[in-house]
Amino acid sequence: MIKVTRGFLLEYALSLPPLLLAFDFNPHQVSRNRAISITLGNTPATRGGYDFASPTETARVAQGVSVEPENFDLEILLDATDKLNEGDPVAGVFGVEPQLDTLRTMVEPKTQGPGGLQVLAGLGFGGNRAFQRNETASVILFVWGTHVLPIFLKGIAVKETAHFPSLIPYRATVTLSMQVIEGNNPFYEVEKVRQVIGAALNTGGTLGDAIAGVF
Repeated sequence: MIKVTRGFLLEYALSLPPLLLAFDFNPHQVSRNRAISITLGNTPATRGGYDFASPTETARVAQGVSVEPENFDLEILLDATDKLNEGDPVAGVFGVEPQLDTLRTMVEPKTQGPGGLQVLAGLGFGGNRAFQRNETASVILFVWGTHVLPIFLKGIAVKETAHFPSLIPYRATVTLSMQVIEGNNPFYEVEKVRQVIGAALNTGGTLGDAIAGVF
C-alpha cells in the first residue's frame, strides 16, 4: 500500500490571519515545466551557435540566455471524511470550507500595514480606492518531500465533489498553479544546493555505465 505523505503551503509573512494549509499529498502526476531562450549569432556561420572544439570553448556557443521561472501544476484532494468519522466538530459543520478559504486568501492580493502586517486587500485597509492600495502577491512556501520552494500561487481550480445538506463541501479536488520564486532568497539557494548534490549522486552512480557504453 502506498504511504500517503503530507504537503504544506505556508504564507511567508506576518499575516492576519496566519495562513497554513496541510494536505495529504501523493499525486499520480505533477507537471513541472521550465524554458530558456537562447540568443545565437545572426550570420550564416553562427546560426547554430559559435564554433567550438574543446569543453572550455562551450561558453561562447551562444551569445546569451534567459531563463523562465519554473512552474508547477498539481492536484490535491481535500477530504473531511476522516475527521467526520473522528467526530471533529469543525469538520462536522464546515467540512473543507476552511481549507478552501485558506487557498482563496493565499491567492488574493494583500496590503501591508504597520509593522509589516499583511491583510487581505479586499478588506479595504490602506485606502478606499484601488489606486490607493499598495497590493502585493503572497510569498508561499511549498513544502513537498525534500523540497521547500518559495512560490507565487498563480491560480486555483476547485471541483467540489461531495456536500452536506447545507451545501457546504466536505470533499473537493483542487488544482494548484504555482510559479517558483528564484533569486537569492534562502529557500531557493538551498534548493539549488540540493539540486547540485542530486546531480552529483546521479553522475557518480552512472559514470561507470556511461564509460562502458562508449568503449
